Amino acid sequence: MNTGEIYNPNPIIFSPKKSSGRKSDLLARSLWLEGSTQTEDEANQPEPIDQDEIFVLTPCKDLIRSIYDPEHPNTLEELRVVSAPQIDVGQNHVRVEFTPTVPHCGMSTLIGLSIRVRLLRSLPNRFKVDIYVKPGSHQSEHAVNKQLNDKERVAAALENPTLVQTVEHCLSQQ
Repeated sequence: MNTGEIYNPNPIIFSPKKSSGRKSDLLARSLWLEGSTQTEDEANQPEPIDQDEIFVLTPCKDLIRSIYDPEHPNTLEELRVVSAPQIDVGQNHVRVEFTPTVPHCGMSTLIGLSIRVRLLRSLPNRFKVDIYVKPGSHQSEHAVNKQLNDKERVAAALENPTLVQTVEHCLSQQ
């Protein structure tokens, strides 16, 4: 969705962080754990998810950090639009706060929509997802937050083929 106007022509680009080496990173590499000693009751319990798993699920399938900015060939992580500390995970609830690169960013809603779509596609249905602009980081913060967290508005946006194509482009592993 290129309107011709670039909202931030010269963003600051940061180097992505390396994988944390956490136990969940190692376990997530294989869907089938050989030699598992879990009982049937343990296997049927919902597995807790934390902010690092939302930000980086595995080295080959990142959830949020690999989403591309709609205006630039850079990821949200490289632009510091989102980071692990901006993700709050509770029981069956994920809250993501992102920081636009400029206070007048016209792509903020599209960035938030891309985050929402990626999480809705990747997380179990039991999770409620809330997406917010970091307080004080955008001149239309309230309107963007309202649009990103209204089911009807999100559904209507995802009925627009051009918008869906742009979201798919942001989510693609370029």
